Amino acid sequence: MKKIVYLFLLISISISAQKVDLSFYLPKNTTYNQNIPTPESIIGHEVGEWHITHDKLVEYMKVLAASSDRITIENRGKTYEDRPLLLLTITSPENHKNLETIRKNHIEATDNNAVDVSNHPIVVYQGFSIHGNEPSGANAALALAYYLAAADNIDDLLNNTVILLDPSFNPDGLQRFAYWANTNRSKNINPDPNDREFSEIWPRGRTNHYQFDMNRDWLPVQLPESTARIASFHKWLPNILTDHHEMGSNSSFFFQPGIPSRTNPLTPQMNQDLTKEIATYHAKALDKIGSMYYSEESFDDFYYGKGSTFPDINGSIGILFEQGSSRGHAQETENGILTFPFTIRNQFTAALSTLEAAKKMRVKILKYQQDFYEQSRNTKTNKAIVFGDEKDAAKSFHLAEVLKKQHITIHEVKADFTENGKTFKKGYSYVVPMNQKNQRLVKAMFDVRKTFKDSLFYDVSAWTFNHAFGVDFAENVSLSKAGSEIKDLKMKAGSVSSKSNYGYLMPWNEFYTPKALNTILQKGIRAKVSMKNFNNGGNDYEYGTIFIPVQNQKLNTNELHLFLNEVAAKSHVNFTGVTTGLNDGIDLGSRNFAAITTPKVAMIVGDGVTGNDTGEIWHLFDQRFDMHITRIDTRDFSRARIDKYTHIVIPSSRLEKSAVEKIKTWVQNGGVVVGYKNTARWLANNKMINLNFESAKREAVKNVSFENRSLKSGAQVIGGAIFEAKTDRSHPINFGYKNDKIALFRNSTMFLKADKNSYNNPIQYTANPLLSGYISKENLKVIPNTVPFKVQRFGRGSVIVFTDNTNFRAFWFGTNKLLMNTIFFGDKM
Repeated sequence: MKKIVYLFLLISISISAQKVDLSFYLPKNTTYNQNIPTPESIIGHEVGEWHITHDKLVEYMKVLAASSDRITIENRGKTYEDRPLLLLTITSPENHKNLETIRKNHIEATDNNAVDVSNHPIVVYQGFSIHGNEPSGANAALALAYYLAAADNIDDLLNNTVILLDPSFNPDGLQRFAYWANTNRSKNINPDPNDREFSEIWPRGRTNHYQFDMNRDWLPVQLPESTARIASFHKWLPNILTDHHEMGSNSSFFFQPGIPSRTNPLTPQMNQDLTKEIATYHAKALDKIGSMYYSEESFDDFYYGKGSTFPDINGSIGILFEQGSSRGHAQETENGILTFPFTIRNQFTAALSTLEAAKKMRVKILKYQQDFYEQSRNTKTNKAIVFGDEKDAAKSFHLAEVLKKQHITIHEVKADFTENGKTFKKGYSYVVPMNQKNQRLVKAMFDVRKTFKDSLFYDVSAWTFNHAFGVDFAENVSLSKAGSEIKDLKMKAGSVSSKSNYGYLMPWNEFYTPKALNTILQKGIRAKVSMKNFNNGGNDYEYGTIFIPVQNQKLNTNELHLFLNEVAAKSHVNFTGVTTGLNDGIDLGSRNFAAITTPKVAMIVGDGVTGNDTGEIWHLFDQRFDMHITRIDTRDFSRARIDKYTHIVIPSSRLEKSAVEKIKTWVQNGGVVVGYKNTARWLANNKMINLNFESAKREAVKNVSFENRSLKSGAQVIGGAIFEAKTDRSHPINFGYKNDKIALFRNSTMFLKADKNSYNNPIQYTANPLLSGYISKENLKVIPNTVPFKVQRFGRGSVIVFTDNTNFRAFWFGTNKLLMNTIFFGDKM
């Protein structure tokens, strides 16, 4: 479908007031229940006159639910900023009386193909503004909720539909952006794109509190907002889920299908056929109000972590809407002045056209969902996959936790066993049977794909979860290896083996060891790290083992024992009390146990620094490890005192020249700077580290038309793929890793030449590094044997660089420890 309607209702006159009547949005020739409050009567302004703040949005939804027998409301949790995560359930009063029965019958139909669904209501989940600065969706939710509560003559729709209305996917981001847009609004609306209203300050309202793009978290489910909506999704298994977004101001309105060649091959063709049929309803509705639109020319359905694609692997139909954004109250565009109310009306119209399609296609869509799960259940197999890490229970637990959130059945390992040279230990590993309802979702999560129909991707091309979590993995394992099904998943408890008068050893393998070590150091307790392997009391200890001596500490023997018990419990780590310092290998008094300095870490943030990357690091420190990290804004850096910091982390950025000498002096005096991605090039250009860059050879482009020229250049981008590297486990950057290979996420084309001395290449891509995802032939020739990590001394300090993100989207647990190793052991590299 590539139909374009060439009438675009835009206001091109001088705008002295933004106010429009509610009727601007609502269908014509419809009457409304006068007992239902309008948005204006509660929030104090008309829809679209101001940007709705989340608190007012919540206030109206609560009043509406109290006023209408068509609506119930629930609070499913809180954001990081303690804002409620509301969900409205909207259906007929009669359906509300039997709502739980309707829900159970709906779920039963997905478990039993014999269930007759012809009289079942269809379930539609409508969600808005997961990117907070794409606000037309959340503002449209006001008008939509009012319409569904108050409109007369929609009994047929309400009797045959259960609507799950999520008015704000991203409350924190919406509030942040609304504040900006409203505080910069003029009485006489100024549509000049140069006006401050359209220059939102860093980090902007797109993301949540920790600057995550939440429209990438539907599959990994690492954030509280995602946890709430995924629970709602699996509770109801909606037939359609809509995801309302905005795009560039010069664009019109997009609805799916997306580009056909970029659909994930695990998505059934019928899903795309139904999406295309639903699209005819959007076209008809937008034609009626004269709005321009397009379909099938951009966006894709490949990565299942997006709101419009996640439903596709769960028997539902995900639909993306993208509205050209006013980015404020009105803005000049190449199509004329685009007003905020106009953008809201398009979103509202698409929401209603979705419900119209659901009503008319109800039985067909219900039957599709039923057949989807029937085919899944009929995949006869007695095989399973297994994953785990025999030395890191927490990391394995967190992957199992994701599976549980996604309603995937998992089992404990019946007994320790070895598969493909990897040991899967009970309590540290999990078995996932493939003969289960959600086996397609399991396949999607652990999918390995190296060949593609298309070479362009809207997002990542690989997300294989065993690689992301850094766990051992085996497939086609016999179900005989499975023990009991895990109903109540719990993380393995930490412990202290016994009280010691000599010292305690903590292996560095467990995920939460940085949290434990930081707690110990912040208490003023001395700790050392082993630079070599050794054996104490018959137990083998690897590089990176932490030693806490008992003598000459600020706590006495009993106090230290009690304190370490608290640390073990909170951090899920194990301490072994030892009775002797005499080891097989280095002794505990050896100089090969290096003293650890208490870190004080800063990170540069602000304009010019990638917001997602800084947020991921902030989240890792703050939420995962309970560690302080001071965020210094780029505009304040020149006057900030940095001599008190041991480490400065600089995510992908190009800092101004004024920062160069300040950082140089600080490093020369003993500081450790950790730079990611573009920062590596900045550090090299400013003579703080010697880097030699490789680049792919670009051959002459032949047989490519002018129309397709962008496809050729776009194919050279690494949007997100996974690569294998070999590791030198004696190097402090690799402390805590038990394998000599590591999977690394990569979305840059920065290639560093390896050093001529092998010991300076502690992480190096293998000769055939591609594990999963897309990379062009040209780049694939370059990446083998290059290095993603470099460290060099500079004066008394160190400069450390990574070519790519080790903390990607909070679910790359497998590489989080690389950053932590630079923090605790960076001065030893």
